[in-house]
Amino acid sequence: MIYFDSAYIAKFYLDESDSDAVRERAIAEGEICSCVLARIEVTSVFHRKWREKSRSLAEFLALIKQFEADCLANLWTWLPMSGAVVNAAAAKYLTLPDTIFLRSADAIHLACAAEAGFKELYSNDKHLLAAAGRFGLAGAVIC
Repeated sequence: MIYFDSAYIAKFYLDESDSDAVRERAIAEGEICSCVLARIEVTSVFHRKWREKSRSLAEFLALIKQFEADCLANLWTWLPMSGAVVNAAAAKYLTLPDTIFLRSADAIHLACAAEAGFKELYSNDKHLLAAAGRFGLAGAVIC
């Protein structure tokens, strides 16, 4: 069981340079966890691809349909965005130096992974990876 952020979950569905490696790792691992927030973020990625015209409306709708079917089939294990996770994410900003750039959604992913007892989190987001240690996590990349 490993933790993927939303970028890696989206890569599972999109054909990008490192998507094959992400799919292989996910399949080999068997259980992929992420904060329930990733459901919204992944849907947002698909919408952005359509909005930016790199996917047609039919492709966008097919991505959404497949993602929702996979969610219903429990392909992804969604961890709750509990009050404890939100509080931990918010509190972490009080101890971050000004050299760490951390988006709020990334802080939630890091706090959620830490709260669930993960030791590492998989992402290709350099800012999230740079902040992972502040949450007691190792940042990991697949490619």
